[in-house]
Amino acid sequence: MSSRRPSGSPGQPGEAGPASLDPRSAHVDTFARDHLPPISQWPEFRFDTPALRYPEVLNCGRVLLDAAVAEGHGDGIAVVSDTVRWTYAELLEKSNRIANVLVADLGVVPGNRVLLRGPNAPMLVAAWLAVVRSGAIAVTTMPMLRAKELVQIATKAEVDIALCDARLLPELEQAARDTGRIGRILAFGDGRLEAAMQSRSSSFEPVATSRDDTCVIAFTSGTTGMPKATMHFHRDVLAMADIVGGELLETGPGDVFAGSPPLGFTFGLGALLAFPLRFRATAALIEQPSPENLIAAVERHGVTCLFTAPTMFRTLAGLVGGRNLATLTRSVSAGEPLPAATSDLWHAATGLRLIDGIGATEMMHIFISAKGAQVRPGSTGRPLPGYEAVVLDEAGRPAAPGVVGKLAVRGPTGCRYLDDPRQAEYVVNGWNVTGDRYLVDADGYFWFQSRADDMIVSSGYNIAGPEVESALIGHEAVREVAVIGVPDAERGQVVKAFIVLAPGHAPGPELCRVLQDFVKATVAPYKYPRLIEFVAQLPKTPTGKIQRHVLRQQAHAAKSG
Repeated sequence: MSSRRPSGSPGQPGEAGPASLDPRSAHVDTFARDHLPPISQWPEFRFDTPALRYPEVLNCGRVLLDAAVAEGHGDGIAVVSDTVRWTYAELLEKSNRIANVLVADLGVVPGNRVLLRGPNAPMLVAAWLAVVRSGAIAVTTMPMLRAKELVQIATKAEVDIALCDARLLPELEQAARDTGRIGRILAFGDGRLEAAMQSRSSSFEPVATSRDDTCVIAFTSGTTGMPKATMHFHRDVLAMADIVGGELLETGPGDVFAGSPPLGFTFGLGALLAFPLRFRATAALIEQPSPENLIAAVERHGVTCLFTAPTMFRTLAGLVGGRNLATLTRSVSAGEPLPAATSDLWHAATGLRLIDGIGATEMMHIFISAKGAQVRPGSTGRPLPGYEAVVLDEAGRPAAPGVVGKLAVRGPTGCRYLDDPRQAEYVVNGWNVTGDRYLVDADGYFWFQSRADDMIVSSGYNIAGPEVESALIGHEAVREVAVIGVPDAERGQVVKAFIVLAPGHAPGPELCRVLQDFVKATVAPYKYPRLIEFVAQLPKTPTGKIQRHVLRQQAHAAKSG
């Protein structure tokens, strides 16, 4: 399968790579530009290929949608769900009407932040496109967020306007009362936005924004304290689509993309909106992405590319027997480290080798990966076209092959926090330093070791939690596992494993010993989990990422108690 880059890509040859900001802006509300970090704190941006040098006047919404219809894809299917099937022409008409409602009924001007709240569904896609095409900034939030978290977002991004699924209104309305912000809310799904749309024109001319106008403010999932808000430009949306959707996945008009990541995360925004629309493919949206619903969607919609987290792929591997997954040609894993055992399990079940990838909200999407014959199970891969990555030693110098250090990356996307002193921690000497510990081998493949806060120091030994997890997940009794370090008076820390058992296995001291011996036989014996707790489930984010910080907090509370 080959990709064809649609219109909107070419720019001016010779565009400089260092941090810069085009002087042109269509934003009437200058909040975003006023709160960008100083350019001296930006990473070095690299636009090394002509395909990444976008025109100075650029609206990514126009490229993703208006251009698709202009190119003759109006009758192609843009988005589907269990109840909706919209062509590109129909999606454009819906987006136009919503954009007119935003401007005429809600008073949106370019540069305003518009909060979007809803599950993955066609209406949320139409609303997102309407926001960016109107020159405003989309702040898409997770459906599961509560009022307290929405307060943080609305306050940080100074949000006064929202489009919200009616089923999710109570928490948003509470946040509005708590902040005195978000005074203009229009619900959809109960007929209110739909009625306003019918009274507005089906035509709308996208605002002529700059390629360096912010169009997305994405909040990191975070572990503690105030979440960080990342600011991404119109050019960033196209860059992630062209590199990941084009170069890595070779997306084409016949593709159907589906998965579990919410559109509120940049992983989902790329996988289920930007990638398919950029290459005139189809997004199959699943409101409740349970394992069974994901498998059913592959069958029902003829999904060709599936996106989810490693733990979900491990569960799905046990459900594929007897199911018709003939259309599936690619499977993309991201969000947390992919153990080689899970990669092998999925390959045995489907014949497909998982495409692993590391990305970050700060970087917008995946920047290291591998596909096809280039995949080495257990390795994340190599930098994607347009990116370069290094492993830095403790002195901040490039480390030799095989030496564990801090992962640093730079390319056409990068970190710009919204008014946050933590910018200086993430960007060092022009590099985005992600907080991941990696080693790179002699062939240039990157191998994940741990997050910086997942390194366990026990009796002077550095033990990477994910390495112990990878060992444990290879045992037939283990369905899911998370490993953390817990305080120990004698050793400083000891390794503790929280394990969800596979069906047919019972917890108990004997199984603990079996699993401990299994780890000792798989990796260096000092890395084995001295403590094992069997649990019914692990705490996870809505995207399926295991929340190890919750387990650490629980362990700390139990120790204190």
